[in-house]
Order: sequence, then C-alpha cells, then structure tokens
Amino acid sequence: MIKIGILKEGKIPVDRRVAITPEQAKKIQETHPEVSLVCAHSDIRCFSDQDYIDLNIPLTDDVSDCDILFGVKEVPIAALIPNKTYFFFSHTIKKQAYNRTLLQTILDKNITLIDYETLTNTDGQRIIAFGRYAGIVGAYNALWTYGKRYNLFDIRRAHECFDLDDLKTEFNLIKLPKIKIVITGGGRVAKGAMEIMNQVGIRRVSPHQFITQLFDEPVYCQLNNRDYNKHKNEDKVFNRAEFFRSPEDFESDFAPYAQAADILIACAFWNPKAPVLFTREDMTQRNFSIKVIADVTCDIEGSIPSTLQPATIDDPIYDYDPTQGILAPPLSDEGNVTVMAVDNLPCELPRNASADFGKELLNNVLPNLIGEDKGSIIERATIAKGGHLTEKYSYLQDYVDGRD
Repeated sequence: MIKIGILKEGKIPVDRRVAITPEQAKKIQETHPEVSLVCAHSDIRCFSDQDYIDLNIPLTDDVSDCDILFGVKEVPIAALIPNKTYFFFSHTIKKQAYNRTLLQTILDKNITLIDYETLTNTDGQRIIAFGRYAGIVGAYNALWTYGKRYNLFDIRRAHECFDLDDLKTEFNLIKLPKIKIVITGGGRVAKGAMEIMNQVGIRRVSPHQFITQLFDEPVYCQLNNRDYNKHKNEDKVFNRAEFFRSPEDFESDFAPYAQAADILIACAFWNPKAPVLFTREDMTQRNFSIKVIADVTCDIEGSIPSTLQPATIDDPIYDYDPTQGILAPPLSDEGNVTVMAVDNLPCELPRNASADFGKELLNNVLPNLIGEDKGSIIERATIAKGGHLTEKYSYLQDYVDGRD
C-alpha cells in the first residue's frame, strides 16, 4: 500500500487552493485500491473538511505516516517531515535566494522533492500548472483596474466571487470605450487571458490591424515572441529556435504596440537574457499610450520596468511614475501608469484552479507515480533524493552551498 496525504497550506499569505479536491480524492480511492489517502484538517482551504468527510475521505491532524505528501505552495521549513516524498511548488530551480534554506533543509532531512514546475512530457512541455487561471484572473483584474482608473464601472473582485461561473455574471457590467488591449504570450496563461477577452465580447484583431487601424469598439490582439522581438542583425529574420537558444542576440520591437495600446496584459515567459519589452525611458515618451499594465508574469524588475514589487490580492494595484522611476499610491496621478502585479492570481478562484490542477495531477502524474514511470516523468522532475541533488539539478549545488 502507498499512503498519500493532502497537506494543509502553511505559507503566509494564506493560500486556499488544494492539490486534490474531495471528488478527486474519492476517485483515487475508487480507481487505485493500492492507495490509501488522508487529508489534513484545514480551516482555510476552499473545500471544507466536511466536503472531504461527506465523501468518506479520512481527516487527520498528523500526516507523518504518509509516504507521499501533496501540497501547493512551499511547505514551511519547520513542518517538513524527514524521509518523505513531497510534491509542491518549491520556487528553487531558478536559485531563488529566499528559498535557499528550504532546499538545504530538504536535503538535510533526506526528503525526495518533486516540483510541479519540473513535471514535463518527453517534449519538455509542462503537464500540470495553474497557468490558465493566472491568465483568467489577470485579464479580469486588468479590466477591473481600467474601470477603477476611469470610473467606468464597478465590478466585484475575482476573489469575492464563489467560482468562475459566478465571476462571469459580472461581465455584463463591463462597459469599455474603444480601447486597445495587447496580450503577450502564447501558452496557458495567455490563453486564459484570451478566454476573458472573448467572453466579455472584446473582438480579437491581428497584430498588424492593431497597430495600423482604428476601431469603433474595444479590441485586443495576442502577440507571440516573433511579433515583438527582432534579431540585432537586420539581415536576419526571426527564428523561434534561435531566439530561445540565444535570446541575447535579439532586441525588442514592442514600440508599435506600446504606442497603440491602452492596456497591456503580460503573460509571456521572460528569460533574463532576452530583451525587455520596453524601458523606463520609453515610458516617458509622449507616444507611449499604455495606461494600465496587468503583469501576470510578475517578474520583479524584469521585462517591464514598472513592476518593482509584487502586489497582493488585498491591495492589487499601485501606480508607477516613469519620470522618476518610483512607485506611487494607486490612481494618484493621470500621468502615472497603473500596475496590477498580484503574484498569486489563481488564489482568487481557488475552487476552479484546484479542480483543474487536480485533474491534471490525476491524469498526467499519478499513474507514473504509483505505476510505471513512463517517459521518466517523475524521475526527470525529482530535484532532491537521498540527501543529494539529482544529476539534472546538480547546477543548484552552488546555490545550496551559499556560493551563488
């Protein structure tokens, strides 16, 4: 028998998501007789303890007898149990300084760590993520922010809605002038943002139409890397493989969109070696027309200069004064750009985000975990095992040792 435990989230600020919902826990019990499953008591989870009890999922205060533990965010260091296998977002693979001690403790306690972010298929594509809901909430928050900035409409925040269906009841209240919205990225996050645009009734146009035409209605366009990056060698055309291999050989070509858009919804993954979208100096130019930036990626001091710090669900926006390069109170000056940079957007729709995430966990991960690891999915995603970093993640050793 394999015993699986569903953790209570312990990170602050509170995260109400869960890796496995009550219905999914029941399904595991029904389809995998070799697995027993328990759920830790939680008074913060979006699904109540009673929701699990109603489906005969045992509740417990002690998960120390479990073999495998599933959480969402980083497990507090003091709560880590030695010699267990953990699944959670560790935020260590980019050598994040704030989680160095976390990874050191995982190694010291002989914990096997599998990070959701590293779970990929044989083509290198992620098989489990919250990205869609980051895009959905990020785009909705962008419209909420624009409505607040110009006193156009008053809609509920996403986290005030019970779920996505409840959120959609707000769409009829959104009344936009003939503005232009640009979305960067082509993955799960961007697709989630596009869902909101389409369901609100905002028409999609091509990148060329976006920068060359005027419209009598709100419109949006979606940009891939080739649309806003160009090779530094003017004789070379954009090549996607080359861009990912050598992003430092490219420069931004985003200016035409920055001069046409009213709202930017940034959903594209950004490599620090790649060009930034625009600079602070660009933002001071009179033809820079973006007034609201929803930075869904929330790369601090990354591709967007106005993202100087993450915002929170309780305080989701701040202003950025490009002339001084400083933050200002939200909606404080017409010359500022208003920034929405919440770094845990899926938490605003925890029920839907958890259900979709758990579905991918059951379909794409669990069979490889408790059965044959086809395609070495689990092996490839294992960061630490037996008190050591695995070979694939040995590049983290300097980080663990405090030398990087």
